[in-house]
Amino acid sequence: MQADNSDLVTVVGIGAGGWADLADAPREALRNAGVIFGSERQLELLPAEVEGERVPWPSPLLPALPGLLQRPGPLQQPGPVQQPGPVPEKAGGRCVLASGDPMFHGIGATLVRLLGAENVRVLPHPSSASLAAARLGWSLAAVDVFSLVTGEVAGLRRLLNPGRRILVLSRGADTPAAVATELTAAGYGAARMTVLSQLGGPGELVTSGIAGDWAEPAGDPLNVIGVDCGDGPATSVVPGLPDEAYGTDGQLTKREVRAVTLAALGPVPGALLWDVGGGSGSIGIEWMRAHPACRAIAIEPNEGRAATIRANADKLGVPGLRVVEGRAPEALAGLPTPDTIFIGGGVTRDGVLETCLAALRDGGRLVANAVTVESEAVLAEAYRKFGGELTRLTVSRGSPVGGFTGWRTMMPVTIWSVTR
Repeated sequence: MQADNSDLVTVVGIGAGGWADLADAPREALRNAGVIFGSERQLELLPAEVEGERVPWPSPLLPALPGLLQRPGPLQQPGPVQQPGPVPEKAGGRCVLASGDPMFHGIGATLVRLLGAENVRVLPHPSSASLAAARLGWSLAAVDVFSLVTGEVAGLRRLLNPGRRILVLSRGADTPAAVATELTAAGYGAARMTVLSQLGGPGELVTSGIAGDWAEPAGDPLNVIGVDCGDGPATSVVPGLPDEAYGTDGQLTKREVRAVTLAALGPVPGALLWDVGGGSGSIGIEWMRAHPACRAIAIEPNEGRAATIRANADKLGVPGLRVVEGRAPEALAGLPTPDTIFIGGGVTRDGVLETCLAALRDGGRLVANAVTVESEAVLAEAYRKFGGELTRLTVSRGSPVGGFTGWRTMMPVTIWSVTR
């Protein structure tokens, strides 16, 4: 059941075309609003007939939102931002202007989280992604959409593969050049980029070029970038990337073992993994590559390896992988509760296994690998006490033996997995 109008916050999606492109319902909401929040650019799109007080967003925005949206009373803004005074009492209450579709990488979802869905009314406009796909003639259902408004450009690499099409939501005027640089560094210098600025407005502009040759000056900050990958290096979307994909000093869970280990871990969207003894970061990286909502923290005591994990995460498109430099179990204190834990190193260290088991949420899963007799003994004892599954994996790879081919067997790996 929705609240009465005096309690509602109405979120109005608006495009570069401004007032002329709005339907009757959002126009009426804006005319009746006592106060209207939005960026300077968005507020300037409103005509004089919209009489409500116009309040530009402060920077940074998110910490100020709860106070700003109080009603009645003063608008609370942090730090040096000048307070614009009390919210006027007027039929219709408060309106928020948002770019395009407020629920698509927009402020609408944030407001619902803060205020509750029953207190937010959303009147969407076509999203910038919808407008861009329409201009390019691309099927939006077959396109990946990647936002750089809050993300890092290295995250684009997770989506790169031959023939793929990607819409990049820009952070500003410099974003196209940053995307071109990233594409070229990832082996996609031949990708075609199309920058669409001020979509739907009178100043709409389309600029195209090749990533490796991109030399266009910074243009309008309100832009979307269409990337047609064309040919380039292919990267598998399932666990078990080639060992050569990683920078490493030798501390790397090998490809075949990694694939089996990830299967045992079972990544699901939104789940948080602790990768204890991160090594080269391969388990945490491939966990995060499984789905954009997967999260991971790699715990690694060696400073050089921690730096390698960060470099590998950027290279393979998951710059959000968090690296904690420290030794378990001490370094685990204060970390967010994990859904799943992988112990790739340090299982023989006092307290590591016990601390990890205690940290898991109910229903959480722990997987530990062992390659030495001592670590294998720890897992055998854990299996005796807690049950679960115990697997021993031996992998042999073909390699030259003179003019022939023989088998070279890697060290056996014991894998213990248990659900709390």
